[in-house]
Amino acid sequence: MNTKLKKDIKFSIATPLYNTKKTHLIEMIDSVRNQIYTNWQLCLYDGSDSEHSYVEDICKEFEKNDSRIKYLKTDEGNLGISGNTNKCLDMADGEYISLLDHDDLLHPSALYEVSLAIENTGCDFIYTDEYVFKDKVTGGLGHHFKPDFSPDTLRTNNYICHLTTFKKELQQKVGKFTNECDGSQDYDMILRLTEKANKIYHIPKALYYWRNHEESVASDISVKPYCIEAAKKALRAHLKRVGLEGEVYDSKAPTTYKIKYKIYGNPKVSIIIPNKDAVGDLHVCLTSIIEKSTYQNYEIIVVENNSEEEITFKYYDKIKNSKNIKVVKYEGGFNYSKINNFAVQYASGEYLLFLNNDVEVITEDFIEEMLMFAQRKDIGAVGGKLYYRDDTIQHAGIIVGLGGAAAHSHRNFDRSNNGYLWRLIVANNVSAVTGACLMMRKNVFDEVCGFNEDLAVAYNDVDLCLKIRDKGYLIVCTPDAELYHYESKSRGFEDTKQKMKRFRTEKRILRDRWRQVIRRDPYYNVNLTLDREDFSLK
Repeated sequence: MNTKLKKDIKFSIATPLYNTKKTHLIEMIDSVRNQIYTNWQLCLYDGSDSEHSYVEDICKEFEKNDSRIKYLKTDEGNLGISGNTNKCLDMADGEYISLLDHDDLLHPSALYEVSLAIENTGCDFIYTDEYVFKDKVTGGLGHHFKPDFSPDTLRTNNYICHLTTFKKELQQKVGKFTNECDGSQDYDMILRLTEKANKIYHIPKALYYWRNHEESVASDISVKPYCIEAAKKALRAHLKRVGLEGEVYDSKAPTTYKIKYKIYGNPKVSIIIPNKDAVGDLHVCLTSIIEKSTYQNYEIIVVENNSEEEITFKYYDKIKNSKNIKVVKYEGGFNYSKINNFAVQYASGEYLLFLNNDVEVITEDFIEEMLMFAQRKDIGAVGGKLYYRDDTIQHAGIIVGLGGAAAHSHRNFDRSNNGYLWRLIVANNVSAVTGACLMMRKNVFDEVCGFNEDLAVAYNDVDLCLKIRDKGYLIVCTPDAELYHYESKSRGFEDTKQKMKRFRTEKRILRDRWRQVIRRDPYYNVNLTLDREDFSLK
């Protein structure tokens, strides 16, 4: 590997020590000394007790033989994880700081890859993927292949974790580690740093080896239960700093969290549902909204399109008597984009909720769960979590590039599954969500000029979301707005010649327009397959 770089950045690696196991300590230090990038210093502050005096002996021996290693032990003793790490920061004189736990390892090219990223992008906050192992690196437990920076995902769990590197100037701006967040001090620091960073960069390579042992959080959070309370404290402080109002709760798995954002006012939501005959499906959909929804300020716009059955029009006459339901008629062949664009002109709500006629509401507060995200000015669209009739996943966000264009995350996973790195149980940022259940502000819809009418059936929701992303907005998929979607498993495949030709044309339109994004979805990972929807390795 060519390690010649234009910049000679010095990295200070901050590693607080506390009663570190002898073999783990030596392996950790050796992993730093084996870096192919050589301009580093290892800052070790030792808070070990007298029964672990060997820690000092080992470190001093390494320090004597390598001037890049700086070791400090004082009469202050153990200051806690935050206090000990702050001592390391005081020792650091590098331009960038990397965090390394006392029993973990760095890949030999870790610092080189980070330096290359800084040189190429000017980033001031960098994180990498990681590899979890137990006793030996060769006996690994698996990789954590992460998305690029995803602020809403980060608010549900510390997915960034290791390896984290940041400019010392940035750290000085946000302050040192705080004892109040001991146990989740890294999470607190990452939240503070990413709030102020100019350029956040993710290296999709497993450059950090996270050791899983009996005293490690990587093994079992019950080893350190105080970590959870510290994390929620860090999240509450983060929300206050960035001006978001919300309550922090535990999510469905340890070390994952849910933020219930405050809903401002009582804005009107216009629910748009295209329909052709299918009275049975439509009735189930409407009844579930009316009987289950705890949010009441909504209107329902049913868009009639070429129905032929008399029962359909009798049903329309019946529902027209409801104060918040109206039926409008779209003339012309089926074109999902044209139908919805047409319907929006009849919407009086500040928010639009596009629903298919074959969905059934499960979660009573599904509107609130989506609205709390849609109200945020940095978010352009919100999607829900949809199940097939057999309680398997139909939609939990869309991955762009999957299958050559776009496909659904975790499709056919069991409803109870937590998903890859908790994605099925926490709100997370995605590139797109399905139009079968999509909420957005009406002004954003107008800003992006609505659905692309060249996409009559397929990929119009993906294209809409990519236009939203292109304007700088985030997109969120929330698992807390749950609905059944009865369409795909019963509808069958698009297997007529005409349908297949139309599908290929629409796929080409999407690929031609969004080639760069399709090449690499920032909310996926290049190490994961594009052939299946299960997050397996390539």
